[in-house]
Amino acid sequence: MYAPLAMASAALLDPDQADLFQLGTPLAGRRIVVAMSGGVDSSVVAALAARSGAEVIGITLQLYDFGSAAKRKGACCAGDDIRDARSVADRLGIVHHVIDHESRFRDDVVERFADDYLAGRTPIPCIRCNMGPKFTDLLAMAQDLGADCLATGHYVQRVIGRAGPELHRAMDPARDQSYFLYGTTEGQLGFLRFPLGGLPKAEVRRIAKAEGLRVAAKPDSQDICFVPDGDYAKIVRSVRPEGGLPGQIVHAQTGEVLGAHRGIIHYTVGQRRGLEIGGLAEPLYVTGIDAAKAQVLVGPRHLLAVSSAKIVETNRIGPLPAGPLTAKVRSMAKPVPVTIAGPFGDGADCTLHFAGPAYGVAPGQAAVIYAGERVVGGGWIDRTEP
Repeated sequence: MYAPLAMASAALLDPDQADLFQLGTPLAGRRIVVAMSGGVDSSVVAALAARSGAEVIGITLQLYDFGSAAKRKGACCAGDDIRDARSVADRLGIVHHVIDHESRFRDDVVERFADDYLAGRTPIPCIRCNMGPKFTDLLAMAQDLGADCLATGHYVQRVIGRAGPELHRAMDPARDQSYFLYGTTEGQLGFLRFPLGGLPKAEVRRIAKAEGLRVAAKPDSQDICFVPDGDYAKIVRSVRPEGGLPGQIVHAQTGEVLGAHRGIIHYTVGQRRGLEIGGLAEPLYVTGIDAAKAQVLVGPRHLLAVSSAKIVETNRIGPLPAGPLTAKVRSMAKPVPVTIAGPFGDGADCTLHFAGPAYGVAPGQAAVIYAGERVVGGGWIDRTEP
């Protein structure tokens, strides 16, 4: 019945090639839990697991049901996406569970997202979600089910090093998601598997099509999953109405009031568009947000340059190497050379010193440390030094 996928995945699961699930072969008698979001990536992971000979259980966490977000394809973990996950599980003939996790997600991710904006920070809820509902709660569920591993559709690689499992960038740089997974602990990495880390996206879609999965051509998710239209401010106002209070736009150097804003939740450090202050000789950028005074500080681009950043709640994966390190301070930023001062890992605070002026370093974002392709760990940017 499933001959097309058996042919398509046979090469991928050939014993002479790398074991995608790193459990040893054959996989008969093994149990794999797959985190199924309803997208093409996690669906293909479920298909590969089902064809490996292992017993497979799919779990979908229902994280939210925020009206239009639940009806949007690619929203992840709500509405149509849950139905897609169930359809894929039925097609593959595997058990599928949907777990209501909305309350925990709202407390740990959505409300923290809103509070960060109110504090003048630039939050990354996807990292909070991975550190909480996905890689803590879901992992515990998989272990309670007696699974040998929890497999996800993330594009990262789990590499066995001298000191144990390591987290590495994906083979395809355009798909790499390692920035969002720096908070993975060594214990979690021992149980997690990322079968897609060594595959290009085109191959993943080919497998989905060969299997006849309804999600084969489904668009990749965009923006933050619980923000259906990209309007972050609307979500923040719904959770924290005080975030929409107006205030002043102030020049960071002169203190001159240049205009008014409609709420600090509409602005992030580094932003240029949407300031609505004309008649100036040079372009201005948001250089800081004074949440206590409800002020948006703006200035020329050179004011965005920083020499160092304090990093808090750090996580280290494996030993800290003696060689050169780089850091990404935004998900789409290029890694830049850094050195670390102070303890790093186990929640300790440290300081990152940049080899040259660094731009776009915003409190609330994550700084993720790399040694070549390996993810060493990271932490939250608390404050910066110009």
